[in-house]
Amino acid sequence: MAESQDLLMLEFLSWVASRPRTYDEAMEAWQSHCPRQTIWEDAIIEGLIEINRRANEHGVVLTQRGEAILNVKETDRKNHPNKAPA
Repeated sequence: MAESQDLLMLEFLSWVASRPRTYDEAMEAWQSHCPRQTIWEDAIIEGLIEINRRANEHGVVLTQRGEAILNVKETDRKNHPNKAPA
């Protein structure tokens, strides 16, 4: 189960990084009431995303830690294209 959670977290981080995301958009797409699917909460707790609450900018962005994790996984995927995701 941990591997599927890791893959889902990478999908979430990629989704956030792909373009500017509003808080509402992120909540609609990723909030879950299922106690076994806590990607949104896990990303906040692990310091992978943050919510910008500036005057006219309520957005969800990757933190430096989130960017680093995503970059390592993407680099690994590019360097080992036939390797199953870890």
